[in-house]
Amino acid sequence: MKKFLLLIAFVSLVFASACGDSEDIVLTLDWFPNANHAGIYEAVDRGFFADEGLNVSVVPPADPSAILSLVASGQSDFGMFYQPDLLQARNAGVPVVAIAGVVQKPLNSMMALKSSGIDRPGKLSGKKVGYPGIPWNEAMLTTMLEADGLTRDDVELVDVGFALTQALLAGTVDAVVGAYWTHESIVMQNEGYESYVILPDDWGVPTYYELILVASEETIRDRPEMVKKFVKAFIRGYEQALSDPQGSIDTLIAANPESVDEAVDRAGVDLLVPLWESEGQPFGSLAAERWT
Repeated sequence: MKKFLLLIAFVSLVFASACGDSEDIVLTLDWFPNANHAGIYEAVDRGFFADEGLNVSVVPPADPSAILSLVASGQSDFGMFYQPDLLQARNAGVPVVAIAGVVQKPLNSMMALKSSGIDRPGKLSGKKVGYPGIPWNEAMLTTMLEADGLTRDDVELVDVGFALTQALLAGTVDAVVGAYWTHESIVMQNEGYESYVILPDDWGVPTYYELILVASEETIRDRPEMVKKFVKAFIRGYEQALSDPQGSIDTLIAANPESVDEAVDRAGVDLLVPLWESEGQPFGSLAAERWT
């Protein structure tokens, strides 16, 4: 735990360094590019990483459950991931730590079509629940079920990968967990489907950082100046996105014209901006009390 609290200080160590030859860096996203990543693409597009002598490749994950392993092994220098999953990984001995907070509150939710009548966890008995294969989502579901009188054994959990919305609309599952209320609910609304959004913190799940920037202990120990430079540019990118949210979506679309859903991400970024802000603290701040 001491390592966590010490490494949180990296978010304040963002001073300039002399730039030499560009250093190649890999940042693995937590998911396909979307409004949550707008600040990253601003940092690339506006040369903030280049200003620090870093040539950053932004890579969507082939397997979202493998991100921490990629970072721990050095195959990726940095990753975007989720606080609850990081805590579980730390308990299992994975040497990866948080170095910046991006989304200050949960985006994860349970969702079901309104036509199903499932508007609370207690109505899931005997139902199929889809999730993206991330362990934290299963733990979240268990807590929510128990808060409303059910257990994990009362439902069938189905790994549907990224295809949460598709699985729900196809009737493959009756509900999903791991769906972002800033994304999937907009997707379904745009397609003409009304949904129930059931928030985890209404059903026993403590608040947490939805999205964090992570690095390995080895990277931080052996390459501290690079980490400082990366975090500095990363924060500049999100400060730019905060100052012009819709402009940051223009940048996101330009970098990912085939994968970004413009209608969804333009609506989503307006929901995200208040969640990127750190309640009076600089962007990227991490509160020590949330890790104890």
